[in-house]
Amino acid sequence: MEAQRAGRDAGRRLRADARRNIDAILDATVSCLARDPDATIAEIARTAGVGRQTLYGHFPARADLIDAVVEHVTVTANATLDAVDTGGDPDLALRRLVISSWRVVHRYRAVLAAAERELPRRRLREHHDRHEERLGALLTRGRELGAFRADTPLGWQVAACFALMHAAAAEVMAGRLDEDEAERAVVRTVQAACAAEP
Repeated sequence: MEAQRAGRDAGRRLRADARRNIDAILDATVSCLARDPDATIAEIARTAGVGRQTLYGHFPARADLIDAVVEHVTVTANATLDAVDTGGDPDLALRRLVISSWRVVHRYRAVLAAAERELPRRRLREHHDRHEERLGALLTRGRELGAFRADTPLGWQVAACFALMHAAAAEVMAGRLDEDEAERAVVRTVQAACAAEP
């Protein structure tokens, strides 16, 4: 009986240690990519305080690590964006959602850049599903109320909005826009692209 209990306790400790290592690796990856989107596995492992062998034990390939990091930041992003009030006036709701979405994209722009290089397009889309549903629901409501244009496919409008945010993130990373300029440009461009014809 005592041996079984000791075995269970050791298993829990191992699982807790593995969870701590994974969390440290994911946090270190976000931090390292923010400094250098091409950060090496060795740099990430060193920052996480684990060996490369431990990192590879959890994430056998760089793409696996990047995918896990995108999933990790998506949880935070969804919590932030689910809290945005998308009710009331559709124009104001769109502004609130776009500002919050842009700030998430800007915060994780280096992770996004790494994901665009490492992950298949289909997988990137899967990570964006909830964001696309949220924006699509708001645009649909705005169309029904006559606030947003309905002469282009909804999917195109949603894709265009996200493409604008990703383009703005790339411009910030390249030093051609600062964060505030990018936010203003994204909000104005998305609102203009979605506005109903007068």
